[in-house]
Amino acid sequence: MKLALPLKLAPTPQQQHAALTLTMQRFNAACDAIAETAFRERCANKVALQKLVYYDIRQRFGLSAQLTIRAISKVVEAYKRDRDIQPRFRPDGAVPYDQRIMSWKGLERVSLLALGGREIVPVRFGEYQAARIDRRRGQADLVLRKGVFYLFVTIDVPEPPEGEVPDYLGVDLGIVNLAVDSDNVIYSGEIVEKNRRVHEHRRRNLQRKQTRSGRRKLRRISGQQKRFQQNINHIISKALVRHAKDTHRGIGLEDLQGMGQNIDGKRFRKRQRSRHANWSFAQLRRFIQYKARLAGVPVVLVDPRNTSRTCPACECVDKANRPSQAQFLCISCGFAGLADAVAARNIRARAVVMQPMVRAARHDPAGVVPGSRKRPRDKPLTLVMGFMTGVSQFWRRERWLRSGM
Repeated sequence: MKLALPLKLAPTPQQQHAALTLTMQRFNAACDAIAETAFRERCANKVALQKLVYYDIRQRFGLSAQLTIRAISKVVEAYKRDRDIQPRFRPDGAVPYDQRIMSWKGLERVSLLALGGREIVPVRFGEYQAARIDRRRGQADLVLRKGVFYLFVTIDVPEPPEGEVPDYLGVDLGIVNLAVDSDNVIYSGEIVEKNRRVHEHRRRNLQRKQTRSGRRKLRRISGQQKRFQQNINHIISKALVRHAKDTHRGIGLEDLQGMGQNIDGKRFRKRQRSRHANWSFAQLRRFIQYKARLAGVPVVLVDPRNTSRTCPACECVDKANRPSQAQFLCISCGFAGLADAVAARNIRARAVVMQPMVRAARHDPAGVVPGSRKRPRDKPLTLVMGFMTGVSQFWRRERWLRSGM
């Protein structure tokens, strides 16, 4: 598994910092010129584009041969994402370095190619980076953040094999509660919501002033809310993966695709849009998935429909089972509990019973037979019926075990 390891660079302020800054600006200006040619010629092929711009870019911007090749590759990758628009690059955009223009001088210094030649820059890192720096592989990206240079190095981390697990830990992701597992462990989102409102209020007041001091303050506090939420997501994902590994279980998550597409539409009220826009459920799910891979814990994505409306006792599915956002009350049998905890139990049941079918549906969500253009009409019905039968069998077994105890 490949991960990005950030390393802080400590160049001399007078010479090395200025040389790296000028190289970064010139590199991204060359990328803009290459992108203009690629968009005009509708060329997304790296070899063909290199024949069109290579000598001109080297002469106009003074880049070395390999920096020019790296600029062409960066433009091609950006242009392939959306060929209807011309890519634009910031002056402080990342500069990719490969083994031809970057070499390590031990573990504490790195040699980077700039416009004026090689610059040997000291590297600063902590215990976490020191334990993994020997696994570096391939290229690295030079990034400038608030006047500080960082080198994002690619490292290769071995993955333990995923074994068979007898049970799964269901995890329900939300806004009020960022995560609730099937063991009724709640990870509240109150502290994240309080931090969001504080930063939103502070940004709004500073933007109204429209003064130089206000703009300096905005630049100083920019990114604080994002980093705070990222740290909370790291803490929660680490705790979930550790709990699943200690209990020899896998992790079941909802396949929440397209949850943020209606933020600017009519689905949410104006006061709710900011809160939903700052819901970093996708980041939390990515953190859980990659930490689980490193720990050898299998992760299964299940269908999220009606997970918080299905009664785990009698299997009644009804919208009226949710009288409020937080509470669950079954209209059929009277089962009551926390709605997020009920959803986590249902996610666990779907992960346990439907594990092979869930994985097949994740790779082929449309239900199209490979190699054929025909869409089988009976497959969704079979999937739903098979799922309901499996869930019924699961809860019958659970009730039988509890009654026997």
